[in-house]
Amino acid sequence: MTLTATILIALLKIVVVIVGVVMMAALLTWADRRQSAILQDRLGPSRANIWRFRFWGILHPVADGLKMAFKEDFVPARADRFLHALAPFFAIFPPLLVFSLIPFGDDLRVDLLRQVIPSSGSIVSKFVVPLQVARIDSGILFIIALSSTGILGAVIAGWVSDSRFGIIGAQRGINHLVSYEVALGLTLIAPLVVYGTVDLQQAVLWQKEHLWGFAVQPVALLLYFAAATAETKRTPFDLPEGESEIVAGYFIEHGSFKFGMFFFSEYIEVIVFSGVLVTLFLGGWDLPLLERSGFVVNFPRLGIHWVQGLEHWAVALIQVLTFGVKVVAVAWFNLMIRWTLPRFRYDQLMDLCWRYIVPLAVLNILVTAVIVALL
Repeated sequence: MTLTATILIALLKIVVVIVGVVMMAALLTWADRRQSAILQDRLGPSRANIWRFRFWGILHPVADGLKMAFKEDFVPARADRFLHALAPFFAIFPPLLVFSLIPFGDDLRVDLLRQVIPSSGSIVSKFVVPLQVARIDSGILFIIALSSTGILGAVIAGWVSDSRFGIIGAQRGINHLVSYEVALGLTLIAPLVVYGTVDLQQAVLWQKEHLWGFAVQPVALLLYFAAATAETKRTPFDLPEGESEIVAGYFIEHGSFKFGMFFFSEYIEVIVFSGVLVTLFLGGWDLPLLERSGFVVNFPRLGIHWVQGLEHWAVALIQVLTFGVKVVAVAWFNLMIRWTLPRFRYDQLMDLCWRYIVPLAVLNILVTAVIVALL
């Protein structure tokens, strides 16, 4: 593969991933409002329309974006204008970078797209494209490092806004996010011990050959889901914002599109943590009975053997769609959590992290290490 082709493919994957994540996050804002309306027996978003076609309110994300883009960009007189503008970028870019490390399909062999690839044995291909923007050996470690930088957005936004509510929100954000970053990292160690790798693609391949992560690490799945939900700063863990207590928290003085970036970053974080959960615990892009050659059903004891060969492009497309459906399902479940649980008190938030999630995660690591050593 030439250098030019490598650069073009990398740019194409970057564009596809960014557009895909942004579109999924935009639809998630609509789903959030729609689902809350259904749970509360309300009509929900339905006013935005084109030539009287409402499309179930799905045009509201577009209308919201246009509205925020044309609103006044107010900056407090004593605020630092440069940092005031920079803070939303620290909130929205780290999760986008994290998603670039998540594999959304098996390696694509471009020169074999119209062929049926055998399920076993080595494959000779001259043009292999990983369905992953950046594949690095220390994938999950890099994800933890990148996601921890998201705290800078909350800290800077609250500190430079010249508002006591903003400072209180930033202080809450520091305690909240630093605590749950520790918990998040600890919950991921046990499954990585089982997989024997920190490479996300290799973790998916391990699950494809053995069992999905939720079957071998159910405790880690529950702990990770709780910690990751807290990391998104959404109800019931929205203490840094806390509308009923500190108005809007760290971004109280950010309006217009700056507020939109903070608001949108939370939905991107939901998509990202759903992608990591799917990759480590739900088999990633793997679909049961789907092999490289197509669908294979083989149960010798029952006398069942059925094979449906598929060309390589069709197998790759099914894998990408499988990954997308899993991510949407986990994100939808996160929305259910938001609209069914009340907000935690601040002391309850800290107790949940340091008294329950962290000790259980450490205990799970010890038990997992002993079992792996014995087996």
